[in-house]
Amino acid sequence: MNAPLSLAAFVRLPPVLRAEFVDGLAAGIDAVAEAAAPTHRFLRYQWFAGAIAAYGGHPRTLSVAEDGVPVLALPLVGLGPGVLRLSAVPGSYWPFRSFPVADGVTPPAFEAALAVLAGAVNGLRIGPVYDGDPAADGLIAAARARGWVALDRFVAESWLLEMGEDFPRGSTLRKNRFHEKHLAAHGALDWRFLAGADWPAAFADLASIERRSWIAARTDGRDAKFTDDGHGAFWAAAAGDPVLAAMFRAALLTVDGAPAAFSFDLDAGALRYAIANSYDPAFAKHSPGKLLYYRNLVAAKAEGTKRIDWGAGDSGYKQVIGAERGPAIRDWLLLRPGLPALLGPLIGRWWRRSGQGG
Repeated sequence: MNAPLSLAAFVRLPPVLRAEFVDGLAAGIDAVAEAAAPTHRFLRYQWFAGAIAAYGGHPRTLSVAEDGVPVLALPLVGLGPGVLRLSAVPGSYWPFRSFPVADGVTPPAFEAALAVLAGAVNGLRIGPVYDGDPAADGLIAAARARGWVALDRFVAESWLLEMGEDFPRGSTLRKNRFHEKHLAAHGALDWRFLAGADWPAAFADLASIERRSWIAARTDGRDAKFTDDGHGAFWAAAAGDPVLAAMFRAALLTVDGAPAAFSFDLDAGALRYAIANSYDPAFAKHSPGKLLYYRNLVAAKAEGTKRIDWGAGDSGYKQVIGAERGPAIRDWLLLRPGLPALLGPLIGRWWRRSGQGG
């Protein structure tokens, strides 16, 4: 009778990696997103489908599987004239434009992706993304090791609010109640919280506030999040995924039944991304946006939110509330080895001068 083999007799074989392109958006995107870090689980199929529907482009997806399990999904659309063979990751600018990778994915998965990518594109735009983004950092590190040139351009600083036990201060809430009493002179106040089944219908109320806000008065309105001539088509399409809709949150203030202020967020575990907020300037004297947002923060804390990611811009009021500077936000352009990489210094000067990406 043969003696049983000891565990030392077995050799662990490396995982089998398979990287391939598929036309369109791969069905496996959701599986990778569900295995991603909680902060990146919103990067689902419908997130990218919403971007394609709203902003155009013909998508294809570079997928990597490890022993048959999807671990990386990189959706791409063309960037610029086709002859340049440039691609970009589609998606919304808010809160960032990245792609899903399974939490803990190893460098060989990124290397497998690059081996296929090099035969399909001359360059790839990723971003804007935060410093420390697991997908972007992994792909950039692998690209540099394989002779690609990685060019970055600074977009902005981010702002983060840690909600400790002492947040918010009682004195702040007392001041807010004082201002709420004066705001109530304009009509009956109703403070509501929206989620899940409220979408996409509730976007109409948010859009109505944006159409009366400073963004409509001082700009062409294209940066509004929820209007028809802004980015409304994207958010409405994204909400078609019940999983994404369940991540969308909003606080809404109405005065005599009319929408007056809103704050819209995306929940990612203990982190909440602050996507947009606005108010009707008719009530500006009483700071309805600030009053609503404090109510929103108190409710978020009660639901288990520990940190608010406020993204970029308007650092003044964010610092007053208690936010501190977070990771930098950058746009990246990866150029494959060969002529594109050789042109890196020239392209880099143009890339950094071109400023904030949209």
